[in-house]
Amino acid sequence: MELVSLFGYLGALVIGIVLGLIGGGGSILTVPILVYLLGINPVAATAYSLFIVGSTALVGAIRNSIKKLVDFKTAIVFALPAFVAVYLTRKFLVPAIPDYLFSIGSFEFTKNVAIMIFFAIIMLLASVSMIRKRTEEAESNEAQKFNYPLILIEGFVVGILTGLVGAGGGFLIIPALVLLAKLPMKKAVATSLLIIAIKSLIGFIGDVENSTIDWVFLLTFTLTSIVGIFIGIGLNKFIDGKKLKKAFGWFVLIMAIYIILKETIWS
Repeated sequence: MELVSLFGYLGALVIGIVLGLIGGGGSILTVPILVYLLGINPVAATAYSLFIVGSTALVGAIRNSIKKLVDFKTAIVFALPAFVAVYLTRKFLVPAIPDYLFSIGSFEFTKNVAIMIFFAIIMLLASVSMIRKRTEEAESNEAQKFNYPLILIEGFVVGILTGLVGAGGGFLIIPALVLLAKLPMKKAVATSLLIIAIKSLIGFIGDVENSTIDWVFLLTFTLTSIVGIFIGIGLNKFIDGKKLKKAFGWFVLIMAIYIILKETIWS
């Protein structure tokens, strides 16, 4: 195995470890690892990322459901518009984007460049969410109330973003569950994993219908990431996930800036 490929699979392990340690965020590394370490086309990388993110999130969701932390009613309400949006995005919107968009001097702004820059912007938003100190929501005895119009809109927007860049979007889903569905923070984090799993895997179906999938590579990478989750869960006993989350947020911020520079100035 080539050294770069080895680093790519080590990256898959890191994705899982981060997910196991801090409960989210690791999936934001999937596309950069696939593109820059394994040389996969950005459009294909976002498709593969949906399967990898969906599968790893499903493992976390099953674990959380055993602990009775998942609010299934909220997950269904949020996931319905999200998975419709992500499926339509992968099936129709992404293939409809032209390969060449425009040029500025000698620089050509292509579909691949657009996807990576848009992904970097999502990474910037995610990094800010991780760096910012977030206070835990207190448990509430109030009856749960859904702001259905806003939940539907938020779910649909998150679905489109997930479809475009292949990231889970937990940094957008969790605040929505806390503010719009009035879930306590712990339940919001657990429930978000189920939503991410449903919408990512259904979105991936749109790609299965549109393109050829390298199943051997995809399943190997995904299983490596899942192994990493269990390693991360084990390390949780020795490492403070909350402190790590802030440090990881700074790492994601640096990665986002690197991607923007690489796709524009350093291209």
